[in-house]
Amino acid sequence: MPAQASGVLLSGNHAVSTAVLLARPDVIPVYPITPQTPILERITELHSEGRLKTELLTPESEHSAMAACISASATGARVFTATSSQGLLLMHELLHFASGARTSIVMCNVNRTPAAPWGFWPDQTDSLAQRDTGWIQVYSESPQESLDGVLQLFRVAESARIPAMISHDAFYVSHALEPVDVPAQDIVDAFLPPFKPEFCLDNELGASFCAPNDQQSWRSSRVDLDAAMARVPELMREAGRLWGELTGRSYDLIERYRMEGASVVLVTMGSMSGTVREAVDAMRAQGIEAGMLKVRLFRPLPAAALRAALAGVPCAIVLDRNYSPGTGGVLHQELKSALFGMKNAPRVHGVLAGVGGVNVSPAGIRGLVAEHRDRAPQPAPVWME
Repeated sequence: MPAQASGVLLSGNHAVSTAVLLARPDVIPVYPITPQTPILERITELHSEGRLKTELLTPESEHSAMAACISASATGARVFTATSSQGLLLMHELLHFASGARTSIVMCNVNRTPAAPWGFWPDQTDSLAQRDTGWIQVYSESPQESLDGVLQLFRVAESARIPAMISHDAFYVSHALEPVDVPAQDIVDAFLPPFKPEFCLDNELGASFCAPNDQQSWRSSRVDLDAAMARVPELMREAGRLWGELTGRSYDLIERYRMEGASVVLVTMGSMSGTVREAVDAMRAQGIEAGMLKVRLFRPLPAAALRAALAGVPCAIVLDRNYSPGTGGVLHQELKSALFGMKNAPRVHGVLAGVGGVNVSPAGIRGLVAEHRDRAPQPAPVWME
């Protein structure tokens, strides 16, 4: 195995910028917004130093940034961008266009509370509100996972011809410094070959791009998108396995932690997973058979993997760092849908935990387990203080 640098102290945002440097994108249109701005700042520094050889575009808004991403990707360029919160919401119109046009853009979204009221704290509502736009969605727990995830998503997005978004929590991951293993360039080059799409804008080809369609043709485009989405779980597994062979860090669609014989499983995404692990360890030490299920791939939802992981588990408690008004937690609703009709499905409780960036402690999680593991699920959302 080629040598790689080890233990570089990086924030989650700078881990993303480092991954971008290693991925060698051709075009980077990006607009700053707190708490994503350090990604852009570091990319700009790398570009000015001559280390990142790319077409760096700084348009007047996030909407324009995504328009530039779509245009660049349509020419066959490898494209990256980043945003957060209101910026992602401003892109919403063009997120649909990017997936319908079958572009292979990779974007990092830094999860932040959407306005109003104004806030800057970790909350996954911004990206989860885009779940029907046709983008692959992955959630990262740590700077290391963000670096590795960006590189894996370039491979998956370019194989499936679907845009991909990796999200990590504001401040808990974006600005937190941790030791990160940075792979050598030759490892990344072996993992991520140059992008050569089957279809792209070319003056030599007499073909249109995203021209108006009749009803049947538009429907066919969605059938094709559905077929491509169906390939994503296996592409993600393949990318995670191959990355493990090259670096020693393997990834799957979900992560199981101390699930053996668990009578209650906590299900979550993102940075809260580390806190849940600590709570699970404490409960196991007390004789409580607790486990954790971390959802890494959210779109497409890995329903088969979730059903297999939770088969025979009596109780699942979903911790959602988001709030869908009138519904509750998004992951809670998605999990209930995935488990519908399963004979040995667990009782599924939904808890709104950490909404707006409120701290969730291991002791608080242990209290939730004590309160909910032996009771019937509540029809209304449960708010954690």
